[in-house]
Parts: sequence; structure tokens; C-alpha cells
Amino acid sequence: MQVVLASASPARLSVLEAAGITPHVVVSGVDEDAIAAALPAPEPEHVVVALAEAKAAAVLAEVTKSHPDCVVIGCDSMLHHNGELLGKPHTPEVARKRWAAMAGTTGDLLTGHAVLRVEQGRRTASATGTQSTTVRFGTPTDAELDAYIATKEPLKVAGAFTLDGLGGWFVEGIDGDPSSVIGISLPLTRRLLAEVGVTVDQLWSTT
Repeated sequence: MQVVLASASPARLSVLEAAGITPHVVVSGVDEDAIAAALPAPEPEHVVVALAEAKAAAVLAEVTKSHPDCVVIGCDSMLHHNGELLGKPHTPEVARKRWAAMAGTTGDLLTGHAVLRVEQGRRTASATGTQSTTVRFGTPTDAELDAYIATKEPLKVAGAFTLDGLGGWFVEGIDGDPSSVIGISLPLTRRLLAEVGVTVDQLWSTT
């Protein structure tokens, strides 16, 4: 059975590959900001789940033709910090402002997951969920923050940091699931797969 990852994230791909799954990657291309803006006063968990669902659904028509028996996995991550839900900063100015607020504090990294089961070219089941992990941020020096922002890594990731990349130098610790902070929670994904009738050992690569 083929796994389809509806994400452009190399970190999510790396987590799955390290866990024995070689997914077919299809980038959804959904407008995340537009979807989030259209939600009526949602809770933070609802936002990341809605985005994950939108990504998975967006690739469904394409993959049912090429992979009639598959599971589609969509994910979206955002940082809940000081009552605000933060996605990708996109610009150095926003990344710097966020780090000024985040340094020395904690935030909750939320990752929404959507799993769709496809059998004989038809969607037959779906399951969604959210994983929350508390992140304890360090306090980078001005020079360190300048150097980090100059790499452009924090501009392209939720909350302006990574755990598995250069941003890991500025994370003091986490309370929860590390794979979720990287972008896809293996424990939650396993449970969602079970809900749609798939066990992880069915998906492990054998070559």
C-alpha cells in the first residue's frame, strides 16, 4: 500500500523515511492563510486540523488515479505562543520580532494531522487529530540570531524555529513528542492509521 505525503516539508519526509516508510510526495499548493482566515473564530487545534485536511483533500483527485490503494497524510504545524497562533514568518523582520518574544519562554507546537484511506480509487475512511508539544526556548545572542535569520531557515518553518536543524541550538528542551515538533507525530499518525484500518507494519519499506 502506497503512502502519499501531501506536504513539501523535507523534515516530514525525513521523519517518515527514518521510520521505515517511503512516501510518494505530492505538494498540495493550498493557500494556508486564506483557509485559516475563513474559519469562524476557531480554537488553535481546529486551525491546524483544518489545514491538514485541506492539504490531504487537495491531492486526493490526483493520487486516486495513480495510486488507487493508498493512504494520504496531510499535516500542518503552528506555534501557539502568548495566546497567538504563529505560522511561517516569511520575512526576516517577522522572524526577528517573534524570536524577541519567544526567547526564554515556552510555547506549544501544534501539529494537525489528517489521514485519508483510498481503496480502488475511492476515499473510504478518514481520521484527524492534533498533537501538542511544549517547547522551551533558549535565548540566542543578537549575533547568533542575526546569523540564524541570515540562513533563511526560520523564515520557512512554523514558529520560526526547527528542532532538527540549526534552530535546535536555541531550544532548551521539549515536553512531549519530538517527531511532532519536527512536523509529523509518529504516535498520533499510527493511531489515525489504525482508525482507517491500516497498521504501520503494512507500510514499512521492505527494500
